[in-house]
Amino acid sequence: MPETKFEPWNDPNEKPLIEFRGVTKRFGTFTAIDNQSFDIYTKEFFALLGPSGCGKTTMMRMLAGFEAPTEGKILLGGKDIAPIPPNKREVNMMFQSYALFPHLSVWDNIAFGLKRDGKDKKAIAARVAEMLKLTRLEKFANRKPHQISGGQRQRVALARSLAKAPKLLLLDEPLGALDAKLRQDTQFELMDIQETTGTTFVIVTHDQEEAMTVASRVAVMDDGRVVQVDTPDRIYEDPNSTYVADFIGDVTILSGSVTPKDKGYELRFAEGQPTLYADSDLSLTDGQTGYLAIRPEKVAVSPEKPEDRRNALKGKILDIAYLGNLSTYHVELPTGQVVKAQTANTRRLANRPFSWEDEVWLSWSDSAAVLLER
Repeated sequence: MPETKFEPWNDPNEKPLIEFRGVTKRFGTFTAIDNQSFDIYTKEFFALLGPSGCGKTTMMRMLAGFEAPTEGKILLGGKDIAPIPPNKREVNMMFQSYALFPHLSVWDNIAFGLKRDGKDKKAIAARVAEMLKLTRLEKFANRKPHQISGGQRQRVALARSLAKAPKLLLLDEPLGALDAKLRQDTQFELMDIQETTGTTFVIVTHDQEEAMTVASRVAVMDDGRVVQVDTPDRIYEDPNSTYVADFIGDVTILSGSVTPKDKGYELRFAEGQPTLYADSDLSLTDGQTGYLAIRPEKVAVSPEKPEDRRNALKGKILDIAYLGNLSTYHVELPTGQVVKAQTANTRRLANRPFSWEDEVWLSWSDSAAVLLER
């Protein structure tokens, strides 16, 4: 039997675990969250993504109970959580600093919340053993936090947060302190643990790659608002604005006036430059300003003009960023605008076909670029 895809947000019979209903949060005259409504479903790994100061941590602090909404409601399992104190919510938070007790062993750190809840010794021992196994820390149970690595401390904090089997686990920039390689490994560990426990995870991060790797859905935030909530592939391939397109991954954005044509629009972006074309189901008027967002990996670089593509621009190579498996070419158009194109390095560097200052043609298919209204 084929495995059904996990998409509760597309199922009208599914009830969300968390509902933000017209939530506004003000600090004095400053509006941190501006009238926001969205849902998070059980077993989701949901990411709040955005630059510093966009309101994502405020969202999380309201979920945890450290802040109350100024207006609107947050429902957990259909109940308004505002009157429930933080320690009585079925919500746990894992802090960026991990906040482990330095004088307690790994075992005692994980057991701390269970002991405080007055669980009996046998139940505590069984649960701690389960958590140690889940986070692969069995060998380190008797060590103190300073005797283990940063990645292991991160896993202790995770085990402690999950020990009380919360319905919801909030993770505030949980991988910020780890180096690049460890971050990557830990992202996959987090996903495995989330899947194994079935706990709903909400992660706050400013790292787009992290959000795209771990999340079932990503909420991109800007200035107190959720701009787009969607699956990582949709956010990347089908952004709803230039802000989202620009925030996630590399992109070139060309703007100009549009004219309806075929299944989409032609775009005139500069005097003396060829018109470009994009398939699109947007409803734009003739002469309206449109924005064409094109990802570097969708742009081909060739020495001659390709005959079979109507999107073709001539330019000069300004820069080449060599990333091992990929090379990104920064190509300057006669207008001074720079378009990025990416190619896979299937050959040795010595055989690279293009060099700095070379004149090249950039081209892409009718459906490769996304036309945006704003």
